[in-house]
Amino acid sequence: MKIFNKSTKALLLSLSVFSLLVIIMSGGCVSSKQATYLQEYEASSYSGEYVPPENYLIKPNDNLYIRVSSLDPNLSIMFNPMGEGGAMRGDEASNQLNSYPVELDGTVDIPYVGPVVVAGKTLSEAKQAIATVLEDYLRDASLTVKLVNNYVSVLGEVREPGRYVIYKDRLTIYEAIAMGGDVADFGDRYTLAIIRPVDGRTLVKEFDITDRNIIDSEYYYIMPGDVIYVKPMKGRYFAINSAPWTFALSSLTAAISLIILIQNNMFLRSQ
Repeated sequence: MKIFNKSTKALLLSLSVFSLLVIIMSGGCVSSKQATYLQEYEASSYSGEYVPPENYLIKPNDNLYIRVSSLDPNLSIMFNPMGEGGAMRGDEASNQLNSYPVELDGTVDIPYVGPVVVAGKTLSEAKQAIATVLEDYLRDASLTVKLVNNYVSVLGEVREPGRYVIYKDRLTIYEAIAMGGDVADFGDRYTLAIIRPVDGRTLVKEFDITDRNIIDSEYYYIMPGDVIYVKPMKGRYFAINSAPWTFALSSLTAAISLIILIQNNMFLRSQ
C-alpha cells in the first residue's frame, strides 16, 4: 500500500531541500586550529629573528604627570599644578587636570623654570632633563614623571571592545586582547591589525597571533596609543546577513511539514 501520494512526495523533496539550505545558512563553526594561539608553523609569517622591545618616546600632544615630592611644602605648591595632593587617579579627566601637556615644539612648561624639551625622549630621559633644570630648586626632593595617556584601544571582533589603561611597563599583544575579553568566536586571528603612530605618521600592520613566532617580533609588545583591530571572519558577515533568510526558511519548512501531515492524513483516510 502506498503511504504517500505524488504531491506528498514532492512536498517531502521540497522539505529536504529547504532543510539543507537552513543548515547551510545557519551553520558557521570555527575549528580549534583557527582559535588556537602560539602554534608552530613550518612556514612562519615572521622572520624568526628576535626584535628587542622599544621604549616609548614622548611625542607632542602627550600628557605627562610630573610630581615634585618634598618636605618643603613651598616646593610642592610651586611645581605641582593641583598642590601636593594631586596624585594620579583612575579617571582620565582628573589625570589630565594634574598633568603637563607636551606642546607641538616638544616641550613642557614647568612653572618658574620655563619650557623643557621632552619630545623624543623616554620617560627616564625626560625625568633626568627636568631634574637637571630643577637642580637650583630641589633639595632632598624626589621627582616622578609618568605618561598620562598610557592606554590601548581594542576594537572589532572582541568580546569587550574599548580603551584600556596600561598599568605596566611592558604589555604584550595577548594581554591587550585579554583586556578586551579575548577574540570573539568569529574574530580573524590570522590578520589582526595594529594602528600605531610612528614619527608623525600612522602605521598599519597586520599580523597573525596564532603563530608563536610573534613573541620575537616587533609587535609582540604594545605601545601606548596603539589601536588593535580584530577583523571579522568572512563567515561572520554571512551568518549575520543570512539570519532573516534563515528565519524565513525555517518558517517555510515548518509550514511544509504541516501541509505534509495534513495531506498524508487525508490520503490515508481515503484508502
